[in-house]
Amino acid sequence: MLAALLQPMPRQALRGLRLLVRPDTILRWHRDLLARQHAARSRPKRPGRPPTLRSIRALVLRLVTENPGWGYRRVHGELLVLGIKVAPSTVWEILKQAGIDPAPDRASSTWAQFLRSQADALLACDFFETTTLFGTHMYVLAVIEHTTRRVRILGATAHPTAAWVTQAARNLAMGLQDAGVRARYLIRDRDGKFPDLFDAILSDTGIEVILTGVRMPRMNAIMERWVRTCRRELLDRTLIFNQRHLLRALGEFERHYNEHRPHQGIANARPLATLPQPLTDTAAISQLRIERSDRLGGILHEYRRAA
Repeated sequence: MLAALLQPMPRQALRGLRLLVRPDTILRWHRDLLARQHAARSRPKRPGRPPTLRSIRALVLRLVTENPGWGYRRVHGELLVLGIKVAPSTVWEILKQAGIDPAPDRASSTWAQFLRSQADALLACDFFETTTLFGTHMYVLAVIEHTTRRVRILGATAHPTAAWVTQAARNLAMGLQDAGVRARYLIRDRDGKFPDLFDAILSDTGIEVILTGVRMPRMNAIMERWVRTCRRELLDRTLIFNQRHLLRALGEFERHYNEHRPHQGIANARPLATLPQPLTDTAAISQLRIERSDRLGGILHEYRRAA
C-alpha cells in the first residue's frame, strides 16, 4: 500500500522521508508491485470452467439418495448413460459441498432403513400390562402389520403361561394364513413370557423371529406406538372389571382401529377400509351432513357422511 501511495513521488523525495522501513524497502515493494501489474496485463484471459447447472446438481443428489452404495464414479457413469457429460471431479465436488459421506460410509444399512424396505413382510408383537378395577394384573398380547397397520389382539390373561402363549402363536399363524398375509419376519422383545416353542411354531410357517436389543424400544417402535395409542384412547379412559370386560373392550378398539381410524404413517389410510372419494361439489359441501356412531358407550366416536 505504501508503494502504491508513493509511486508518483520522485526518488529524491523518498530519500527524505522518515518511515519505519528503509527507503530501499519501499522501492523494492514498488518494483514488485509494477511486476505483478505487468504480469496480470500480459496473462491471457481464460473463461474458466462454466458453473454446473442446478438441475444436474439435483440429479446427482437424487441418485446418491436413492442408491446409498453408489460412489461419485458410479454416479458419473450413470450420468453418461443419461446423456449428461460432466467430469468425475464435478460429481465429487457436488457431493462434498452437500456434506455427503463417501460410498463405504453410506452403504451400511440402518435399522430404520431396514424396517422401511421390509415393511411388506414385517410383523411386530408385544405384551403390555393393564390392571382391573379390583387390582388384578392382566397381560395383553397383540400383533401389528407394518405395511397396513392392521392390529390383531391375540388375547388377554392374568397368567401368561407357556401353553397360553404357544396357543396364541398357533392362532396367529392360522389367522395370517386365512387372510393371505405372507410375512417373513416378526419383531419381538426378549420378554421371558415368550417360550422357545413360540418361535418354533412361527418358524414352521416361514416366519423368522427377530429379537430387539436390550433396552432398545425404538427397534420395535411401531408396536410400542400402538400400545401407547391403546392406553391413551382406551385403557386410560375405561374402568376394566374383569378379563371378559377387557377382551370385549379390546375387541371393539381393534375393530375401530382397523376399520375407521386413519393412520398418519400410511397417508391417513385405514387398514381394512379405503378412503372415500373427496367431495368436489361446492353445493354438497355446503349442505354436508355428518352422523356420529359411538363405541363402548361413547368412549370412541366414529363419523360418517349421511346417505
